[in-house]
Amino acid sequence: MNLRAYRSEIQWTVVVVVLAVLAAVALWPRDHEQQQGGPAAAPPPAERIDPQQRAAAALQPCPTGTGGPAGLAGVSAQCLADGKPVDLAGAVSGEPTLINLWATWCVPCRTELPALQAYSTEPGAIRVLGVQVDSGAGEGLDLLRELGVHFPTVHDGDNRARAALRAPNVLPVSFVVTGSGEVRRIDPPVAFESPAEVRAAVERTLGGQ
Repeated sequence: MNLRAYRSEIQWTVVVVVLAVLAAVALWPRDHEQQQGGPAAAPPPAERIDPQQRAAAALQPCPTGTGGPAGLAGVSAQCLADGKPVDLAGAVSGEPTLINLWATWCVPCRTELPALQAYSTEPGAIRVLGVQVDSGAGEGLDLLRELGVHFPTVHDGDNRARAALRAPNVLPVSFVVTGSGEVRRIDPPVAFESPAEVRAAVERTLGGQ
């Protein structure tokens, strides 16, 4: 092999090696991203709650049923009364229902929750279902016990219920589900301070159903 051919072979070898290294570098971040952003990991296990903590809150059992709003079908949340999963569509089926979204850090919610509790015990009140978001189930149980709130409540740990309701990024916010399964938001989304305010808003939102 003459010198020119030898140099040419060396040059081509260097080119091949450089291209191989560049290809490996280009592919490495992509593989790394796939490892980091591959299939979504399973959701974390539900928060473990002492049964005595649930008992102390004395919440009413979560309603169950079939049917309900199509937009809530397949959306599950954890019943704070017993920790069991609840189908949200079934929970609000069969009769008009007020759905209230709240969180433990929400200051206006601390005023509104007792007003909703008082309303829920009045004659002619529609069913009330609380949906706790953006806060831990244990904290929610403690707050409900402190406030003396006992109407059925679910914990929306993965925000699926909130997304299905298309709730605005504000708390508290309430919805009324009509007897026919239509979901209507109560506007304006301000905190109720008395059961009379809740009743007026419900009647206004239901209208003629």
